[in-house]
Amino acid sequence: MKISALLTSAGINIGLCVLFLSLYSVLRKQPANVRVYFGRRIAEENERLRGAFILERFVPSTGWIVKALQCTEEEILAAAGLDAVVFNRILVFSIRIFSLAALLCVFGILPLNYFGKDIKHVRIPSESLDIFTIGNVEVKSRWLWVHCVALYIVCGVACILLYIEYKHIARLRLLHLTSATPNPSHFTILVRGIPKTAKESCSDVVDNFFTKYHSSSYLFHQVVYKVGKVQKIMVTGAQKAYTKFKHFTDETVDQGCRTITYRCCLCGTSSNSFKLLNTECEQNRGKTGNESSLKLDDEECTAAFVFFKTRYAALVASEILQTSNPMKWVANLAPEPEDVYWSNLWLPYKQLWIRHIVTLIGSIVFMFVFVIPVTFIQGLSQLELLQQRLPFLRGILKKKYMTQLVTGYLPSVILQIFLYMVAPIMMRFSTVELPTSHSERKRSACCKVLYFTVWNIFFVNVLSGTILSQLNVLSSPKDIPIQLARAVPGQATFFITYVLTSGWASLSSELMQLFGLIWNFIRKYVLRMREDTEFVPSFPYHTEVPKVLLFGLLGFTCSVLAPLILPFLLVYFFLGYVVYRNQLLNVYRTRYDTGGLYWPIAHNTVIFSLVLTQVICLGVFGLKESPVAAGFTIPLIILTLLFNQYCRNRLLPLFRTFPAQDLIDMDREDERSGRTDEIHHRLHSAYCQFPDTEDVPLEKIKIIGEDEEQGSSSGESTGKETREDPKRDLSHPTLKGLPVSRLRHAVKSITFLIRLQKRGLSE
Repeated sequence: MKISALLTSAGINIGLCVLFLSLYSVLRKQPANVRVYFGRRIAEENERLRGAFILERFVPSTGWIVKALQCTEEEILAAAGLDAVVFNRILVFSIRIFSLAALLCVFGILPLNYFGKDIKHVRIPSESLDIFTIGNVEVKSRWLWVHCVALYIVCGVACILLYIEYKHIARLRLLHLTSATPNPSHFTILVRGIPKTAKESCSDVVDNFFTKYHSSSYLFHQVVYKVGKVQKIMVTGAQKAYTKFKHFTDETVDQGCRTITYRCCLCGTSSNSFKLLNTECEQNRGKTGNESSLKLDDEECTAAFVFFKTRYAALVASEILQTSNPMKWVANLAPEPEDVYWSNLWLPYKQLWIRHIVTLIGSIVFMFVFVIPVTFIQGLSQLELLQQRLPFLRGILKKKYMTQLVTGYLPSVILQIFLYMVAPIMMRFSTVELPTSHSERKRSACCKVLYFTVWNIFFVNVLSGTILSQLNVLSSPKDIPIQLARAVPGQATFFITYVLTSGWASLSSELMQLFGLIWNFIRKYVLRMREDTEFVPSFPYHTEVPKVLLFGLLGFTCSVLAPLILPFLLVYFFLGYVVYRNQLLNVYRTRYDTGGLYWPIAHNTVIFSLVLTQVICLGVFGLKESPVAAGFTIPLIILTLLFNQYCRNRLLPLFRTFPAQDLIDMDREDERSGRTDEIHHRLHSAYCQFPDTEDVPLEKIKIIGEDEEQGSSSGESTGKETREDPKRDLSHPTLKGLPVSRLRHAVKSITFLIRLQKRGLSE
């Protein structure tokens, strides 16, 4: 690829960025788009945007950039959680290290590469990008020691900055643990693999086990129920309503209130609500609780939340084996109440290892299947090969601007389109693995997307131009360092265009929120739907963290070999720093938080990038026949691995579990302040499996005579429900405080349940 093709790609992406940033600064001021660009602030801070006509609303501005830069780390922590701070620190680390690398390599290494061979240079726009890489340096050149020194400086400073960030985030994690309000998850463990018995219910088994073996610290438990879509909507809601109505069997419903007759929402059969309810209550009178109540024991599964009196007791119970069989009574610290992934809890624990194997095989197969489009895209960047394989394109590719467009812009755009399907597929794989929390699922998807992008974007593009050459490389793994040393400098041109397209353009698209903007327009002006005030998207860590880390890997591997990529990467990280801070503060809403668990992923990726860079440089120095530079690179690899091991021993345990010292201090502080009883009381309502089915407050039914009710006619329906006035709080005449709509919904559910129960008894 020539410099002119790179400039074409850069010009297109710069134009798109300027256009999208200008449109964003205008569209964000429009009242119709307030929920697209300020979803978090409206949901949490109840802010509104003025709807009056102001000329400033239609003029692009940079005020949002200033606000994003002025925001402090404490404000980000309070607004978006510790995960947002971790993501922000990844960007800060990248800006710092690549600013140093850009100064060192662009002004120190790039001139050596450009004048590495005694050749006649042409005008820079007509030069090939390969002339700016280490491939242009002569064999046995006496200037290769400069590359080795630059490698030492970049890797050494990267390790120092990495350790500083690791300590900072570990401190924030401990502060997040100790300074936060009492978290129910600190007192709770999730127990799976509960053995079933024919004599006792699941609830009794759990209670007996923890009363016997954890009697001093055990508080109570909550069994997780097996539910499907219909069960969640009908069975559980009707069970609560039915239990409430049973207490009023001795009271008489107002005789002046006529019954409401309508068709059931599912079976279509007409029913009389009050007569049917009273008849059923009379039939159940005198029967035992097991005969009249819904048999929820059949819906219990082998999982439960177990609550303890102290944080330390819950930690100890989660860290030890409960029995000699590791597959039974498996205990882990429970996720936060908002983070629980309820639909996976009732699935058998014994399926876990099978599902992990299946998802691993599926992910590997998908990674190798994706080699096909990547190989095709790689062929587009090789113009001679493309003309040879597709002769009918020779006439088109003779035009200069078409050549620049095809080689400089088209490959990265096509690759980016294919990559859009990766994240949803990996998220689906992570769901199959039976995660117990939403954050665990997203973190697992993040790792899968990271492995996928590193393999397909870096290794497949570097090691193969065709599938045949890829197979040749894999058949001789010992030659991979040499193959990388030969291929990475040549592929630097593709990586630069990928940074422009997937980096610059994707950031401007993220800022614009194109999908959200289009859906907002369709919902408001085409479908005429009411605004959904509850739904606010959460930040897509599983796509953005891998993207930032991949660009970091490209920066490290190309910093010494092809430093021309560094200025483009720096622009991406600076722009991302502003854009992501703005999105975290205004757009995305944090529903759950991992407590900074994305940082170990970032740390491991940076260490892998450094070691990979050193291995590639070792191969390059070997190809250039520079034994001194190659010899000094080997100790650098060892020192980097030792640094990683030190971080694993010193800081990583803080991200795997909680320190007992801090938990015991917090428990004692609760006892001194007298908050223990209040915390234990809150635990009873902390984990609600069905948040939509809250208890309906029913008051004692008052008897109203027929004479008093003659003047007021009750609501009557003949199969059609009258439209209610939303401004009035309509209540049933005999049930004060119970809205008519909720009463009808409850009666519909009860009717359907009773019919199902009768069918089961008759069969």
